[in-house]
Amino acid sequence: MIRIRSPQDFGAACVFALVGAAGLYFGSDLTFGSPARMGPGFFPIILSWLILGVGAIAALRALAFDGPAVEAPKLRPILMVCVAILSFGLVVERFGLALAAIAVTFLAALARPHVDWRETALLSLALAAFSVALFVYALGQPMAAFPP
Repeated sequence: MIRIRSPQDFGAACVFALVGAAGLYFGSDLTFGSPARMGPGFFPIILSWLILGVGAIAALRALAFDGPAVEAPKLRPILMVCVAILSFGLVVERFGLALAAIAVTFLAALARPHVDWRETALLSLALAAFSVALFVYALGQPMAAFPP
């Protein structure tokens, strides 16, 4: 009888297997081509096989090495990161990239149990400045840097 010694590795192996299988399924309609003349399905299919390989390695690790049990998921970090991402999409069009970066940083910081507000404020300002400099000025993306 097969004994799973590391449930976390086994769970990771299952996730990798699902992602790899989904990539193969959705990429199966695309032309594969050859290394010399790559088709649109070449990269997704190769990548999917590599992901399946990583899943196989994780499954072997789950059978060979002892590891910790799977913990119950913590909902606060998951919820706050999702709220931060959704808020970015809503804020960036109305108030510009700088304020959206600040908002997403503060909302994502709430995922942690203990938030250092001074650290979060400094990080949000640095992220806003970097984002505006990179996307608006360096790359010339058509988005407002600041509110109109």
